[in-house]
Amino acid sequence: MGGIRRRAGVALGLTGLVVPLTVALGAAPAQAAACTTSTGPYQKQVEKFMGRPVDGKQSPADCKATQTFQRWHGITPSVGYAGEVTWRTMNTILQQRAAGKNPNAAGTCPTNKGRIACVDLTRQLSWIQDGAKLAYGPVPVRTGRDGDETRTGARKIYHRNIDHWSTLYQVRMPYAQFFDGGQAFHSVGKSMYNPPGSRGCVNMREPDAKAYWNMLRNGDDVFVYGRKPGT
Repeated sequence: MGGIRRRAGVALGLTGLVVPLTVALGAAPAQAAACTTSTGPYQKQVEKFMGRPVDGKQSPADCKATQTFQRWHGITPSVGYAGEVTWRTMNTILQQRAAGKNPNAAGTCPTNKGRIACVDLTRQLSWIQDGAKLAYGPVPVRTGRDGDETRTGARKIYHRNIDHWSTLYQVRMPYAQFFDGGQAFHSVGKSMYNPPGSRGCVNMREPDAKAYWNMLRNGDDVFVYGRKPGT
């Protein structure tokens, strides 16, 4: 349905998808709270993700590494506890890395629409494809929180505003492209892993939102599927 349009944009892999571990273990953006000595229910998984010795026991070094990760992504309380939200975030990052340059390997996002923006809520990933060919991404996104979920299904972009102001939430929505009621792609100035999520929009980093702005137009297809972890 519809020819494949060759607009500006080149395929982008997972480079820069997440904060590198070496960065995440360095300086963090806020003052640290006291580290907990408690062992969390996801201690081994978190230790493995952080590149720590996997013994399932909390150590000061384990806590510091986990705490820095939490602070970087706005996970609170940032006390270094290996709890559900922290591990859920790390597991999402692992799934995103595994997607590589073939995020639509399962063929869930339609390949017969020409240019289409795909949003996988389960992996918190989005990309643009031309038919079956990856045109941009995949990139991490931040979708709707529990109770304000990003709605699934086939949609089309119907309104664009490069400097939109939300009268509902009193916030700027740069590079806003609406595809389902008040739900839109737009940039935000926070981590894509900051819980609990958006009010339903597909939040993006500014470079990615700008690329989507340049590559998409009114009438272009959007397909949202899956379920965000924690909703």
